[in-house]
Formats: sequence, C-alpha cells, structure tokens
Amino acid sequence: MTQPLVKVENLKKHFPIKGGLLGKQVGAVKAVDGVSFFINKGETLGLVGESGCGKSTTGRMLLRLLEPSDGKIYFEGQDITELSTGEMRKMRREMQMVFQDPFASLNPRHTVEKILEEPLIVHGVKDKAERKRRVKELLEVVGLNSWHAKRYPHQFSGGQRQRIGIARALAVNPKLIIADEPVSALDVSIQSQVLNLLQDLQKEFDLTYLFIAHDLGVVRHISDRVGVMYLGNIVELADSEELYDEPMHPYTQALLSAVPIPDVEHKKDRVILQGDVPSPSNPPKGCPFHTRCPQAFDTCATVKPVLQEAKPGHYVACHLYE
Repeated sequence: MTQPLVKVENLKKHFPIKGGLLGKQVGAVKAVDGVSFFINKGETLGLVGESGCGKSTTGRMLLRLLEPSDGKIYFEGQDITELSTGEMRKMRREMQMVFQDPFASLNPRHTVEKILEEPLIVHGVKDKAERKRRVKELLEVVGLNSWHAKRYPHQFSGGQRQRIGIARALAVNPKLIIADEPVSALDVSIQSQVLNLLQDLQKEFDLTYLFIAHDLGVVRHISDRVGVMYLGNIVELADSEELYDEPMHPYTQALLSAVPIPDVEHKKDRVILQGDVPSPSNPPKGCPFHTRCPQAFDTCATVKPVLQEAKPGHYVACHLYE
C-alpha cells in the first residue's frame, strides 16, 4: 500500500485559561483532543461537525498556523511538527489554505495582482515578467479575466473573491489544499459553482484536499471520505457514500436526520438531541457525547471509546460496536 500524503497521529490543541492575580493557568480549552486520520494523495477528506468542534483548529495545525500541543503530523512521511519556522515556510509551498471569509482573507489595500504575486515573491520567483504571466494564468484557471488583476477586492462579488482566494492558494503549485468552509459565506447559487471549480482543479492539478464544512450536503458532493468531529474528537470516519447510507455513531445519525430531503412522501425520523454541547474547557468524562446520546449506557460515562474499525474502512468511536 502506498504511503498517505498526510498522516495525523493523536493531534491535540489545548488553549490555556488563565486566572487569578498572577495570571496562572487554571485550566485549558481542549479544542482538539487527540485526533488521528490520514489523507491519501489525490483524494478529498471532508471534516464535518457543529461550530466549535475543532475542525478549523485541526486544519490550521496541519499548516502549523497554530502550533499543536501534542501529537504528530506527517507530510509525505516527514514529521513536520519538528521543523523550524524557516523550514516550515519552505514546506508551505506544498500545502496551502483557502479561508472561510473571502473578504477578510484578502488585503483590501492591495490589487488582485499584488495579492497573487505575494506568495510567488515569498517562495522565490524573482522575475517580474514571470510573476505577471503566472498571475494572468491563475486568474484564467479560476474563471476570471486577466484584466481583473488591476482591481481591488471590494470590486468583486463574494464568489469572485473566493475564486481569487483559490487562485492565491494555487500560485505555488501545492500538493495539499486545506479548504476551511470555503463556501459557507457564499450565496447558495454560487456555492455549487465554487465546488465544481474545486473539483475541476483537483483533476487538472492532481490536488489533495482537506475540506472543512458544517453543511453535510456540500461535504457529500465533494468528499471521497468523511470524518465527523464532536467536541475535539473524531467520532466516525468512513467512505462518503457508506457514511451517508449507514451512519454508525449516534451523533452522525442525529446530524444526518436533520438534513432536509426534497421528497414530500418520504418522511424521515428526526433524532432530536437533548441539552447543549458541553464546554471544551470542561468536557465530560468517558465518551464526550454521552451527555446527549439517546443510546448511552453506564460504560459511556466512565470509559472514553477509541476510534476503531467496525467494518472495513469504517471507523467509529462508540461502545455500541465493541
């Protein structure tokens, strides 16, 4: 079997909570609490879950925009958690990010040309004519015109701005793109255009995606495999079709029961979860989901389940399947 492009082992990110007169650490927000997964070359892994479950934090740690508290990240077999800042900057040529808000992530004072030239300058493309040619090429690849290069971000619609964000991510020919909710800020009519663009670019440039979203319909459309996160943990991971047809974890079942379907005759049984998501600064003992789980039993309150293979390629962290 070939080596995965990205492999993550027991990744954690705990943000300190400080209090008292001396500002000592009195606790920690466990934003990501021991996630493990891999992404094969050329595939799209979708990461879904409610707001605050740690999926964006996970994406940012893969690029080391946030430093992990613990765990390992391997890119093409190399442990990138050990790299220095300078070495990591070189490594980012291979991995780029498309951010959620296409307006906040583009500098309003820079023209599109300057925005797209910046990663080229950072990664050592010194020839000005070469940069100009590359900017024109990038704009055309994402479905914009070369004369758009002289405009500023505020002169574009949300969908066009996100295309500029995608062009910037592509500028240095990366192998991995982390797309952090790239369509959630866009109008529904524009979302499908941007998703189709991402799929076309994946085929054309042999890209690998980590696609982060909270919209299960969007994730199904684009992902080969899907991981479901809850309170900083991956609770289920499987092939996209398998996960949607036969969800095993009670949380996944509840999420999928809430997705509307355009069929009046077919009535779905809604799974209504009780209570609120616990605070990541004080997660429950045992299974993180047991406080809201309709199928919880005694063991769930004391023993945390491990993510294990319940059937080939289908991983679930739940005591029901042990």
